[in-house]
Amino acid sequence: MIFFGEDYSKIEWGPGEMQQRMQNWGAWHEKIMEKGIFVDGQGLLSDTRTITSKDGVAKDGPYMDVKETVGGYYVIKAENIEAALDVARDYPDFDLGGGVEVRECMSDDYEG
Repeated sequence: MIFFGEDYSKIEWGPGEMQQRMQNWGAWHEKIMEKGIFVDGQGLLSDTRTITSKDGVAKDGPYMDVKETVGGYYVIKAENIEAALDVARDYPDFDLGGGVEVRECMSDDYEG
């Protein structure tokens, strides 16, 4: 699950709003942990560098014309994509216009 939405650093939070947001994320994370399906995950900072060729020159970015920021990811165990979508439906930032891109990870036996 790849999380996208508002860059938290650009939101003017009212008193206690950021704390409540983190509590919402904590509750969602705890629910996933209790199901025993969490594998890995991290929040991502919005400071970005992009390499687009073999010369290895890193450029400030992102360069795509998007409003959203990729804010983090979770890797979970799920029986299928529908089960993963069910988990994603509780994403805590829908109210900020955010969303979750759900993708299946390639396995070692992937044949494309």
